[in-house]
Amino acid sequence: MILKKSATLEFRFVRKLCVAAIAILVSSQAGADDDLMKAARRAFKPIPSVVPAVKDNPVTHEKVELGRMLFFDPRMSASGIISCNSCHNLGTGGVDAGPTSVGHGWQRGPRRAPTVYNAVFNVAQFWDGRAPDLKAQAKGPVQASVEMNATPDHVINTLKSMSDYVGMFKKAFPSEVSPVTFDNFARAIEAFEAILITPAAPFDQYLEGDPTALNDQEKAGLKLFMETGCSSCHNGINVGGQDYFPFGMVEKPSTNLLPTTDKGRFAVTKVASDEYVFRAAPLRNVALRAPYFHSGQVWTLKQAVGVMAEVQLGAKLSDKEENDIVAFLNSLSGQLPKIEYPILPTRTDTTPLPSTGK
Repeated sequence: MILKKSATLEFRFVRKLCVAAIAILVSSQAGADDDLMKAARRAFKPIPSVVPAVKDNPVTHEKVELGRMLFFDPRMSASGIISCNSCHNLGTGGVDAGPTSVGHGWQRGPRRAPTVYNAVFNVAQFWDGRAPDLKAQAKGPVQASVEMNATPDHVINTLKSMSDYVGMFKKAFPSEVSPVTFDNFARAIEAFEAILITPAAPFDQYLEGDPTALNDQEKAGLKLFMETGCSSCHNGINVGGQDYFPFGMVEKPSTNLLPTTDKGRFAVTKVASDEYVFRAAPLRNVALRAPYFHSGQVWTLKQAVGVMAEVQLGAKLSDKEENDIVAFLNSLSGQLPKIEYPILPTRTDTTPLPSTGK
């Protein structure tokens, strides 16, 4: 009886020790999770569920509807076959399928098309930041000979030839006597692109206070992303897109990843230190839009992570570390807006004819 009582007491003591140890582990893990969330909130911001304000261009329903039509209308191009959506396909992550875009006369552009999703949050547009906002960006591809190869006059003449478009411009810009202008064309597209935000990603839910929104591997990847220095360039609401950095800060990439003829931001500033400097890619929905980098030469996210670690940070990641960071990057995929493909106004006898010549 004495031995049996002693064993029972010993069992109870051991059980209490186990319970206490588990409580300490749980508390320690909770503390670690809390610290990780606090660190993440210092570096990143969740995408809001409401459309952000756009400078000097109030976003109205009428502008958005007009901009949606213009975004999908290939007749804005000289050939009549290339629209904004051709290179910024809303069904494939806001980009097209190839390394660089195919434009007028089957010409290939020099760089990968940036995503249009969440572009409203970027500090500037294009890889070299040459457009300060989406209005300026909307004008560029239309006039680029390697892209849509059109002119402002072509756009205006096309729009004025269709009464439906004239009416939509009057509704979108009611205070103007002659609203069908190239500037208003760009403002309407900007208003539409401003609504192309993707909130409610698992990472957004985590930043908003839900510790279960990320699994253990995604949290491990987030921790690595911050500790290895990835977040020094890829931070803020768009997890990038906020500043400019040399591609190859530690080690120069191969020439297929960094073509010597494309000197990046130098073409904009003419400052020698800006040679091979590019805007940090925004990583929201990055898992949806291979291939990667401005040259579009890397087809897997895991390879892209490995390249960036080596050439930007001088780090060699293990297979597990690369997989963990990729898992975190997958958590950046948010809810894409449902955009209905529009029925476009019918051309008339005065609508400019397509031209495939140079």
